[in-house]
Amino acid sequence: MAKKGHSEEEILHVLREAESGETVVEVCRKHGISQQSFYLWKKKYSGLGLSELRELRQLREENNKLKRLVADLSLDRHILQEIVAKKL
Repeated sequence: MAKKGHSEEEILHVLREAESGETVVEVCRKHGISQQSFYLWKKKYSGLGLSELRELRQLREENNKLKRLVADLSLDRHILQEIVAKKL
């Protein structure tokens, strides 16, 4: 079974370790990640605290829910328009 990935808290911990003086190579080897992953995480999450990270995750989840709601409503509207067009 494939690994789901790292949580934001784990990512933040890895970035903090690298900031504390360990080399990127050592941190990556220790946590079993590639250097590319590390630098992508650094680009995405650098400067964020734990509370900001949780807020970001919550906003993403809310955004996804709203996108699904809009998609469902758009589909319903399209179906109703087709029904009305067939009746006329």
